[in-house]
Amino acid sequence: MQDFNIQDSIKGIWDKLGGWLDSLILNLPNFLLAVIVFILFVIIAKYVGRIFERITRSHIKQDSIRLMTVKVIKAIVILIGFFIALGLLNLDKVLTSVLAGAGVVGLAIGLALQGTLNNTFSGLILSFLPELQIGDWVETNGYAGTVTEINLRNIVIKQSDNNYVVIPNSKIVEEPFKNFSRTSRSRVFVNCGVGYESDLEMVRDLTLEVIKEKFPQRGNEEVEFLYSGFGDSSINFVVRFWIDATKNRDLLGGQHEAIIAIKKAYDAKGVNIPFPIRTLDFGKNNLTLNKAD
Repeated sequence: MQDFNIQDSIKGIWDKLGGWLDSLILNLPNFLLAVIVFILFVIIAKYVGRIFERITRSHIKQDSIRLMTVKVIKAIVILIGFFIALGLLNLDKVLTSVLAGAGVVGLAIGLALQGTLNNTFSGLILSFLPELQIGDWVETNGYAGTVTEINLRNIVIKQSDNNYVVIPNSKIVEEPFKNFSRTSRSRVFVNCGVGYESDLEMVRDLTLEVIKEKFPQRGNEEVEFLYSGFGDSSINFVVRFWIDATKNRDLLGGQHEAIIAIKKAYDAKGVNIPFPIRTLDFGKNNLTLNKAD
């Protein structure tokens, strides 16, 4: 009885192996075709990555972002080839299981890395955003400086005090930022005041002459002079003019030069720039000082 069971088991094993062999022989053409298709897609992914890298080289200055994008595209092409190969092998159930498993794993990874993925996608957006490039001077999230690096997680800003600030990409995308380097010309504002005894029309003409000579305007640009109010010790005004500026230091330099030029011109013409003073009128207000007995 035991010998009979052993013989039946061996016969079953041989029958199973024979069935697998027959199935392998029958599916050998599909298997070879699937292997060829997969290898072909691997080669295609390689060339697609090279083409995309050449196309984006002039648009994406950040090497890390460009290389990561190329890797993602190559991975997508290879995955397409993998799924086509499974389809050629008639492994529909395996394909369905792989897709379902990929969905579950992708959901779990997405939930675990929600903040990181947010910064990564924000980094991809910034890499194609012409309003923000390496070397630009920007103000954002309470910081100002030159952009030295943009990667898939953050941007790095070098401030004027030579310190570096690392800001997550999502903060840049969600918050407004000011880029001084996107325009070659900027308007400078200089506030000042002159004494109440001054000839206001003469002050206006003198200031306009000095600024126009110091900072030549272009095209439709013009120097603007406007009195802004009566101050405690002076009649205040603002003068506005255009200069070449791609960073905050250029604006400060323009204000610096304008202040020096205005002060020299006012000194030459005897125009007073008053400082705050306090006058005590004892007679008008009947104020008296009591002497000690």
